[in-house]
Amino acid sequence: MTTSGPMAKAGQNKRVLVVDDNEMNGSYIRTVLSKHPFTLEVVTDGQAALDAVQQHRPDLVLLDVMMPGLSGLQVLETLRGDPAFTSIPVILVTAKSQDEDLLHGYQTGADYFISKPFTPRQLLHGIGLVLGMRLLD
Repeated sequence: MTTSGPMAKAGQNKRVLVVDDNEMNGSYIRTVLSKHPFTLEVVTDGQAALDAVQQHRPDLVLLDVMMPGLSGLQVLETLRGDPAFTSIPVILVTAKSQDEDLLHGYQTGADYFISKPFTPRQLLHGIGLVLGMRLLD
């Protein structure tokens, strides 16, 4: 997590990869983040997420946990297993909020968790915390 020093203003145009197999969730996140200077890419499966990370190296990945094919945790394990991508912050966005699910996600290398359903403030708080940006007044 990058929080040392003064928090940066939200004007740095960070690249955010949103990974969610539910297009409505992806659209909701896109709507919330469109009010901030982020470059967004939304993909709907784990393999597309890995391809996007290799092609565009995002500053942050918002990653759904439960997806068909490669799950979010499998994507996270792949990213954390590749030295080229271990430093990319990953926020797991999930309806799974049991203690063991959260612990497993953190043990796998997640930087933060956001439980579904979430408010725009919760999403912006988590992103700001992980990126060291001030997104809320």
